[in-house]
Amino acid sequence: MKVEIITLFPEFFNGVFNHSILKRAIDSGALEYIIHDLRDYTTDKHHQADDFRFGGGAGMLLKPEPLFAVLSEIVDNVKPRPLVIYPTPQGIPFSQDIADDLSKQVHVIFICGHYKGIDQRVVDRWVDREYSIGDYVLTGGEIAVTAMVDAAIRMKPGVLGDIDSARSDSFRNNFLDCPHFTRPEELDGLKVPGVLLSGHHLNIETWRRITSEYLTKRRRKDILTDSNTIQG
Repeated sequence: MKVEIITLFPEFFNGVFNHSILKRAIDSGALEYIIHDLRDYTTDKHHQADDFRFGGGAGMLLKPEPLFAVLSEIVDNVKPRPLVIYPTPQGIPFSQDIADDLSKQVHVIFICGHYKGIDQRVVDRWVDREYSIGDYVLTGGEIAVTAMVDAAIRMKPGVLGDIDSARSDSFRNNFLDCPHFTRPEELDGLKVPGVLLSGHHLNIETWRRITSEYLTKRRRKDILTDSNTIQG
């Protein structure tokens, strides 16, 4: 999977791709990334990438010309055409299903917005998908891009040590994950549930399913469907 990121702050990603799962993905060849500094595509001596909005109002906007230039350079020279994603609060909610789909893409370009975002003409001309990682606003798109890349790349075969671990994460089958415990068996008076120490696999799986359903009902009724709605 090849990922290209367009950003005003390329140094933001210096550490992101050099640790943990993303580094493992790069080392294994599952992930290749390129960072594009948007200021390299400006044409004035001050490398200004933002400007005031037409119609007035507080907040600056990323100019369309640098984005057109970098996207033209990347997209027009590649076949098949890469998928272009713009993280924005106005996008549809990013989900595990979307992350799974994204993990199957060969070449993805992310545009990191900043300030009030980017000129709409960039969206109209270049962007294929707009995603939001939550009902809140970030200073820039870099954090959102990091979250999306991480969520997608961990689903590629060979990236995680045990893919079955990812397949039992929260949001699989519209449930939250159950609680987990490790050694020691007791800490500061808090004990591991006895069923997890029993060695009875059927009872353990039943306990995990029940606690998963309970947490989902208490915390995230919005992700329940008719097929998994908990009664009572």
